[in-house]
Amino acid sequence: MNYSLNIPYIIKASFLLLISAILSFGLTPPTIVLAKKLGLVTDKRKRKHPAHTHHGVIPRAGGLPIFIAIFSITLLFLPLNKIILTFLIGSLITVGVGLFDDYQDISPYTRFLINLLVSALIVSAGVGIPFISNPFGGIIHLDKYQWTIHLFGTHKLLIIADIVSILWLAWTTNMTNWSKGVDGQLPGFVAITAIFLGIVSQRFGVYNIETRDVLYLSFIVAGAFIGFLPFNFYPQKIMPGYDGGALAGLSLGVLSLLSFGKVGTAILILAIPTIDALYTMIRRVAHKKSPFKADWGHFHHRLLEIGWGRRRIAIFYWTITFIFGIAGLFFSPSKKIIIFLTTAIILFFFILSIEKIRSKEN
Repeated sequence: MNYSLNIPYIIKASFLLLISAILSFGLTPPTIVLAKKLGLVTDKRKRKHPAHTHHGVIPRAGGLPIFIAIFSITLLFLPLNKIILTFLIGSLITVGVGLFDDYQDISPYTRFLINLLVSALIVSAGVGIPFISNPFGGIIHLDKYQWTIHLFGTHKLLIIADIVSILWLAWTTNMTNWSKGVDGQLPGFVAITAIFLGIVSQRFGVYNIETRDVLYLSFIVAGAFIGFLPFNFYPQKIMPGYDGGALAGLSLGVLSLLSFGKVGTAILILAIPTIDALYTMIRRVAHKKSPFKADWGHFHHRLLEIGWGRRRIAIFYWTITFIFGIAGLFFSPSKKIIIFLTTAIILFFFILSIEKIRSKEN
């Protein structure tokens, strides 16, 4: 491991995490009241959703206090370069669309299109994947093919790198959002992932942004989700909503791109949500359903079916995220792939075995 962890930077990052958590925590109770008044709630009697696991009427709009905390602390303490600015604008759009979805369900195809547009906006500011590490040695360059545009100045488009980056951000936005079905599940593993990504960012040279700013932004994001967690943990008083889930995925996707070599680490840390999302899409397509159409069948649903409680599921997600975060700090790319594939095989067999038992019972 070769991390240059500057102690003053870590101290400031921890301070930013703390005040971000305090602000998010303080803003969540009034958000609960506001959501109820505006009808931003999930009520099974009025809005049926096959993936919901909760009971009763639960306010949504959980992304609002999280976003305000991230937005405010970032504006106060980080330099407003074009990357930070486009991230905040993209987050604002994502949360705005999410709040509207909380009030009146939007087509998943419309949401995905907006995901792509937001991702393209952020990538246009210089966030991207110029190359990836080859687990078997060497580097795979994605920035070989460039297209120069002369419009209001000279701009270079890294064709393959930019396309891959846009798809990655759209993927993390949706994949992370799908893993919010159980009380406390999402904010816990998102906060842990953000902290590890902040630490990993200190290992490599950063692309178009200072390493300390990546560290600070990572801890600000972590703090905002930590502050929200007490109100979302079982029994939840507010749900993240699409706005909170999509903001979480977008934030982690951006953090994973802000320095070289972190995409593989992010995939490992987010192994459970990633594998769950892949399996879900395969399962839906195999059953001739849209991969975007929500249903009951995620990993956390299977855990509920075998009798796991909501607290246990949430803590399980946090624990696995923490363990894989440690592995991401120390292990080589080839070992990360082995761990990921091993986890995928175990998880696939586990889910399939539960489905087989269910089919026999029915």
